Amino acid sequence: MSTSKTTASAGAEAAVPSLFAPAPGAAPLPRMVAAQTAMELRALLRNGEQLLLVLVIPVGLLTLFSLAPLLDLGAGSRVDFLAPGVLALAVMSTAFTGQAIGTGFERKYGVLKRLGATPLPRSGLLAAKTGAVLAVEAGQVVVLGAVALALGWHPHGGTGGGLSVVALLLLGTAAFSGLGLLMAGTLRAEATLAGANLVYLVFLGLGGVAFPLSRYPAAVQPVLHALPISALSDGLRAVLRHGAALPAYDLLVLAAWAAVTLAVAARTFRWE
Repeated sequence: MSTSKTTASAGAEAAVPSLFAPAPGAAPLPRMVAAQTAMELRALLRNGEQLLLVLVIPVGLLTLFSLAPLLDLGAGSRVDFLAPGVLALAVMSTAFTGQAIGTGFERKYGVLKRLGATPLPRSGLLAAKTGAVLAVEAGQVVVLGAVALALGWHPHGGTGGGLSVVALLLLGTAAFSGLGLLMAGTLRAEATLAGANLVYLVFLGLGGVAFPLSRYPAAVQPVLHALPISALSDGLRAVLRHGAALPAYDLLVLAAWAAVTLAVAARTFRWE
């Protein structure tokens, strides 16, 4: 009799679901992306070389060329010309160069291979890395804006121009992130390191960051204006220096780069 009661009691307890029963399963995608974004941001901020690239060099270039007439920047205030270009350089440093090199070595050391075994999809990883980049860029804009204002910068554009600046920065970030992740996801880490630094130097010299593209031969200017760094620096300069409301051509160029590079990176990115 007692045995049957014990068996019945055990069966009843088994039928009642426990509050502490394990429920394996992936977290919702937004939560996974948010957690990965926070980890990416912490890793980036702990890297001294990355901070040198994304903050110290842009601030140094802005200060040096604004105060010392080492380059012929044409008529008008030197800092008014340089500030938009250096903002564009800062976006490229963070979204392209730093991200490409960091992600390339994550692939080499097996970090991405381990992430590939988690429920986080490839698109979620790309979104998390882009989110971390946007957070760093927000800090860059604040710091560079403060330095430029201290050097006598007088930005224009008003509210409409501010919206155009935000659109340019977001599209520029997407374009450079796609390019950096495309390189890091397909090349070896050493090749990514060399290639990213080479592209950084080429874009710095040919992208209208520190001197006008009008100084180049007319035959190559259309090609230079089609580069993402040129579109970003020209668009920011058109708004912040000349007060243009909507630099349509530059926005279209950046949108095209972003669409192509992100789509190709999402399809070709390899975890190892």
